[in-house]
Amino acid sequence: MNQTSARPAIEAALRNPKLMTAAVALSENRLEDAEPLLRGHLRDAPTDVAAIRMMAELAARVGRLKDSEALLRRALELTPDFGAARANLATVLYKQNRFPEALEHLNAVLAEGGDNPVQQNLKAATLGRIGGYAEAIVLYQELTARFPDHAKLWMSYGHMLKTVGNQEESIAAYRHALAVEPTLGEVWWSLANLKTLSFSADDVAAMEAALTADGLGTEDKYHLHFALGKAMEERAEYDAAFAHYAKANALRSAELHYDPQSVCKQVDRIITQCTAAFWDARAGQGHDAPDPIFIIGMPRAGSTLIEQILASHSMVEGTMELPDIPAMALREGREGREGRDTDWIEALSGFSAQDAERLGAEFIERTRIQRKTTKPYFIDKLPNNWNYVAFIRFILPNAKIIDARRHPLDCCFSNYRQHFAKGQAFSYDLEHMGQYYADYVRLMAHFDAVQPGYVYRVIHEELLENPEREIRGLLDFLGLPFEDNCLNFHQNTRAVRTASSEQVRRPINRDGVDQWKPYAAHLEPLKDALGALWEIYPAIS
Repeated sequence: MNQTSARPAIEAALRNPKLMTAAVALSENRLEDAEPLLRGHLRDAPTDVAAIRMMAELAARVGRLKDSEALLRRALELTPDFGAARANLATVLYKQNRFPEALEHLNAVLAEGGDNPVQQNLKAATLGRIGGYAEAIVLYQELTARFPDHAKLWMSYGHMLKTVGNQEESIAAYRHALAVEPTLGEVWWSLANLKTLSFSADDVAAMEAALTADGLGTEDKYHLHFALGKAMEERAEYDAAFAHYAKANALRSAELHYDPQSVCKQVDRIITQCTAAFWDARAGQGHDAPDPIFIIGMPRAGSTLIEQILASHSMVEGTMELPDIPAMALREGREGREGRDTDWIEALSGFSAQDAERLGAEFIERTRIQRKTTKPYFIDKLPNNWNYVAFIRFILPNAKIIDARRHPLDCCFSNYRQHFAKGQAFSYDLEHMGQYYADYVRLMAHFDAVQPGYVYRVIHEELLENPEREIRGLLDFLGLPFEDNCLNFHQNTRAVRTASSEQVRRPINRDGVDQWKPYAAHLEPLKDALGALWEIYPAIS
């Protein structure tokens, strides 16, 4: 196949009225105008790499990331020196959580193109997703020095500093961002999300002023309301705090259009399909690696605390919230066993023993980039993997599963007070949250019945009440000897990406217990959705 330089195609595109019209439409986000122009041009000139890249950009904007990836790979096959296409491919791979591949292409772009701040910024973010924090921080230091008035760059720098435990420097970076752009709501929320910082009266006044700014976007508004909710809570002004939380959640919920029945139906299907007989018929299948320890459950249920405790053990490596299990399950669902458009629950029944072995081995290989030590076990702490316990059980039968369980009202209301960077669409409505918690408990109860002892449950309040007893029980389940370092987990300096990062750097405490009580008058929709669960806890375990 002949390979050519990208330059002639780009120069030709600049002279082509149809492609220039399509480019203008793309720049103005008029995708419905750009697409027919590009398709028509590519029918006549299927190897025009400039048009292929534009079509890839359009596909990415509407969420067709696989299509975008295929187009960009075709452009690079035709013109390997097409740096813009390679940079686009790195972005598409990043969005698919394929960070090692994204980094490979970013390094190639930067090696060819030299100084490129946009790609350096993406490289820093990518490094942060595979544990390359030191190199990421150096990149952010260089970029913020060059662009001191780029507020979002300072915010990203602050996020990375927070992850590695440099709280004072993180706060300074966030404050710098606010000095540049006082209405940037996400930075105010980032300060609130440290959980250990108290807002001053001046901070509150600045946030209230920001809410009145002309042209303030919805995203800034809900971030500011979440942060002001935290500020009012610090002052024990609980009705005012709830009013801010309610406004924030309403704004975010309106964007997401979450359907609570989707998870309910999924749980129904798993329970119907994954019976004791189903597992008996698949005994001995799957990849035999014992390395992974999955920590699952509701967000804000104490999973980061369990992770920090276990990561303080000499034989266990902490990583982060890994996206691989959902990505693999959803991919298998899309592809099906015979190329059909199905989903992973349906696909699971058609998996062969070879499929189970292949997928388990793939998970171990995909997560290898996250492992920085030679410790025999590693943690994948992604709470929402409770949805995928059947998938995990099938492909990795020797993996360990730990269910972090917290009082329904404390857990659910903690989610309601939290803005998540992505996902957790159920968390922005009290009724939706209660239904989600109930579905989670229902599925875990099913696994307790059909695979007794497979999932080990840690009751958060019992861990706080008697840490040594609960930690010893947890280590016994994992087949690990007790170590004092697990009790002194707060001295562990490992990086932590989650909202609880600063909380797990302190000794065990009961600060989070019964935080729902001052808001009890506002929580009836949550109680109704939970039913009896909140009254009989922890008997549900």
